[in-house]
Amino acid sequence: MKNTALFITSHLRVIRWVVPAFLSLIVTLPTLKAQTAGGGSAVPFLQIAPNARYAAMGEAGTAIANDVNATFFNIGGLGFKKHTQVSINYSKWLPQFNADLHYGFLTGSMFIEDLDGTISAHITYLDLGEFQQTFDDGTPGQRFRSQEYAIGAGYSTELSDHLAAGMQGRYIESNLSSVKVADLEGSGVGRSFALDLGLLWKPRTDWSMPEDFLNLGFMLSNLGPKIHYIDIQQADPLPTALRIGVAFHVVEDEFNDLTFTADISKLLINRTDSGRKVDPVPISLVTAWGNGKGVEVSLGTEYWYDEAIALRAGYFTESEVSGNREFLTFGAGVRYQEFGLDFSYINTIEEAHPLANTLRFSLLVDLD
Repeated sequence: MKNTALFITSHLRVIRWVVPAFLSLIVTLPTLKAQTAGGGSAVPFLQIAPNARYAAMGEAGTAIANDVNATFFNIGGLGFKKHTQVSINYSKWLPQFNADLHYGFLTGSMFIEDLDGTISAHITYLDLGEFQQTFDDGTPGQRFRSQEYAIGAGYSTELSDHLAAGMQGRYIESNLSSVKVADLEGSGVGRSFALDLGLLWKPRTDWSMPEDFLNLGFMLSNLGPKIHYIDIQQADPLPTALRIGVAFHVVEDEFNDLTFTADISKLLINRTDSGRKVDPVPISLVTAWGNGKGVEVSLGTEYWYDEAIALRAGYFTESEVSGNREFLTFGAGVRYQEFGLDFSYINTIEEAHPLANTLRFSLLVDLD
């Protein structure tokens, strides 16, 4: 009882400051949503937040990125990790559609002393199910499966005691139709490659708080050429995006650990001439800021007890043009020795939403 009272008293001032800051951001969200619109990229599966831990925090993780799943949220964060880790993530996607959609993400990292950094690799896979080819006269053709996947590798390192950076590249293949389409040349298979750049900064503070009280993260993802399937004139851009995150690690004592975090993401795609023309990278990195489209906001919190049990919650919102997703997230996790198991759940607020009741499951193994 004494320890509980001491815990509340010593950290109440900081929590009173951080929580109102989060609430003020929530108040601004309706205005932000009215000003944003987005969409228009190929291979949107690259934007699915894979890990149940971060998904439970409203899909915010850019400024935390302190495990192997930083390969998605901020490759720079792995520069601080000296452990060998593997993570397996799975979700049955869009369960409300009762469709045969399955999403998986496998990632691993290892610190190499001779390289003074951490190497990593990841595989992203989305199974879109089986389809029946049908000709113009109604005659059935071949049956085929559609799937999309990306394979990548990266390197991260500490630039100083408080700053880490990383980069990674990935090969992308989107196999929407492996059969010939009418009398057109080729099939519905698109290929491309992309580059990610990330930074995680832990500025030194003199406050009586945990050493990593304030984290700032930056992630520029999916820089690469447009992807096309049959007609190169109808190529679409990759979902190039900039994510900026902040995290406040407000409590850290013998049994309790509490963090608040927030991300803002901007899709760096710009379409002109009524959407028929797409600015290529790197031009779109500048012109996209003028269209006010493709903004997402994520808020989250994570509480750990005795480094063994975690409780998480979050909020996510985006524009109507991007898909009008808005949902609350919840989740929990457990750690035992080298194993960690996490799950997350989406409450979409809106009834009959495609993402309603989406569950994610993640297993993390820390081999060190």
